[in-house]
Amino acid sequence: MARLKSIVLASVHVLVSSAHVTTGRDGHGLIGYGISMYSPLCAYTCRDVLSTSMLACSEHTDMHMPMLKKREMHMDIETSPECYASDDSFLRTLAYCMSTHCSDVAMWSLEKYWNLNVAGRQPNQPIPKTTYQQALANIATEPSDQLVLGEDLNHTMLVSDDDYQASYNAQAMFEKMEDNHEKYAIVLIVSGALIPIAFSLLRFVPFPTALVTKFNAWFVDPPVFGSRHKTPVAGLFHVPTRGQAFFIFYLVSINVILSAVGYQGIQPNSWFASILGRDGEIITYVTNRMGVLSFANIPLLFLYAGRNNVLLWLTNWSHGTFLLLHRWVAWIATLQAILHSAIYLEIYVHGGTHASEAKLPYWIWGIVATLCMSILLPTSILPVRKNVYELFLAWHVVLSIFVLVGCIWHIFKRFTRQWGYETWIYTAIAIWGFERAMRLARLARNGIKTAQVTIIDEDYTRVNIENVSGSGHAFLYFPTLTWRVWENHPFSVASTVLPAGTSQYDADVEKLGTSSDGSDSDSHHARQYPSPTKVGLTFLVRCKAGVTAQLRTHERLPVLVESAYGPHADLSDYSRLICIAGGVGITACIPILRAHPGMRKLFWGARSQKVIDEMTPSLRGVEMESYVGKRMNITEVLHRELMEGSAPAAVLVSGPSEMADEVRCVISELGRQNKGVRVKLIEEAFSW
Repeated sequence: MARLKSIVLASVHVLVSSAHVTTGRDGHGLIGYGISMYSPLCAYTCRDVLSTSMLACSEHTDMHMPMLKKREMHMDIETSPECYASDDSFLRTLAYCMSTHCSDVAMWSLEKYWNLNVAGRQPNQPIPKTTYQQALANIATEPSDQLVLGEDLNHTMLVSDDDYQASYNAQAMFEKMEDNHEKYAIVLIVSGALIPIAFSLLRFVPFPTALVTKFNAWFVDPPVFGSRHKTPVAGLFHVPTRGQAFFIFYLVSINVILSAVGYQGIQPNSWFASILGRDGEIITYVTNRMGVLSFANIPLLFLYAGRNNVLLWLTNWSHGTFLLLHRWVAWIATLQAILHSAIYLEIYVHGGTHASEAKLPYWIWGIVATLCMSILLPTSILPVRKNVYELFLAWHVVLSIFVLVGCIWHIFKRFTRQWGYETWIYTAIAIWGFERAMRLARLARNGIKTAQVTIIDEDYTRVNIENVSGSGHAFLYFPTLTWRVWENHPFSVASTVLPAGTSQYDADVEKLGTSSDGSDSDSHHARQYPSPTKVGLTFLVRCKAGVTAQLRTHERLPVLVESAYGPHADLSDYSRLICIAGGVGITACIPILRAHPGMRKLFWGARSQKVIDEMTPSLRGVEMESYVGKRMNITEVLHRELMEGSAPAAVLVSGPSEMADEVRCVISELGRQNKGVRVKLIEEAFSW
């Protein structure tokens, strides 16, 4: 414990030593990428050594900082920019030090530094009363007295080689570590975005279908352990698939590795005591690294969460996969933020400055951000999301806003905009802003429409919306059903056209004139439908609690449609399509069945015959087996269909989580054990 106290006291010194540069001119970019902390380093070093000395125009303060060496450094002086810009002894001593140590730096660079930084780093500050060359020329005789750190600087003096080297080492190593922090942060966010794109591009490589089936069956589709993926374990969490687990492992590993590598210490070092120096250095660099990596993860977790995530357009990864990654990145970023805060808390408590530091705005806003991130994690577990989803969503958004605001003000109040740390938060805000703007654009494109509600039976309701186009799924807003006008729900599009006449069933121009494939006695086929059609969307809704239950009390009501999402998978390489549907899951299957040009079979389990009769006209030309009020033997169905034919098949499952998991396990088992099976698994499901 005594050792730890000494280390954190050393770390306090670096914080106090650099306190005079907590504000300054705005930087653009990141440290090492557009922003340089100490360039030219020799000039910054000379000024850093002189900054501890009392000038004729300096003023005394009450601050006193015990050092870890065998002397005390009195940091009880305050020197204004005007004082630095006008004090002859300071200007001449600085100029002489620079001429001694900056012989390899261009004169224009030294003059630029002189004008911008001699008086400080503020955006509006006085220019030194003499230029660098003038100050150098004003030295009548070569100085011989050596400056002692912390002593008065009242005439032209020499900076000792030891003091210069210690300050040079401190600033050079600190900037090098800051460069590493930002470099590793860039690696983190770029790889988090590009790796999904790179792996998705593999789908364009013409690998043999049998090889793809085998690979997916072993490394992509099955759960990491057990037989459940969509069905939560103990109602608390979902087991990722093996493919998802590989990328999760990468995200965790790269964060651990980048948090642990690239640290260096150097002695002598004026910012850390020689006795403990390297330990004090490293603990400071570690906590700074945690803060930067946490910031870099924030844009990733916002990117993964959005339903207008550009990676959904550039990859073949599902929204459910990205939501899973969002939660893992959130845990990582929060842990890093907690470590960043906890280590600095330890530093300041042992340094005896916590009481005063905790009152500063930057500290308060940092705590706000860390606390909100910490609250978000336990309040976002699966039972909360499923049971009080709308409440979860509301506080998730509110707390996320506090996280962003807290991070921004934490940086502004500590460093202003000098070092570009806020760039990571700006990136997250831009991603979130784009996501919300796209939602509004989709809503504005469709405008306010009218939903026509038809009750099918005690479980299901049909919703038709005219003059709206789309595919995949859409988010529907029913502003007159709840005071929460922002509340919306995802529904799969069952049909993209509506009957123009008054006939009982809808039709689709794609199915007119299509002949039946024929099937056994349990099969159902749509009837011929000559009625004209018009553009519109059909949704099949299973009514539970909340808004979906209230739908049944209306025949017509206003609706906002946010569409369309989720383009269908490319199944052109598969001549057979087998759909396994459960209940309302049929809505995701219908468009894919109608668009597929090859052999199509549907196996549909439902609670009642009425819903089957309602949707049958949309399935003309599709061979269908229905199961009403009884359990489908999925294993038997898939073995029969996949083992009898030799042509490659795509299997689409859309239904309850137990059904989806059983299909996934059966397909994976068949792919692993049977060389002749060539199959692709597609799962259509909403992810909590």
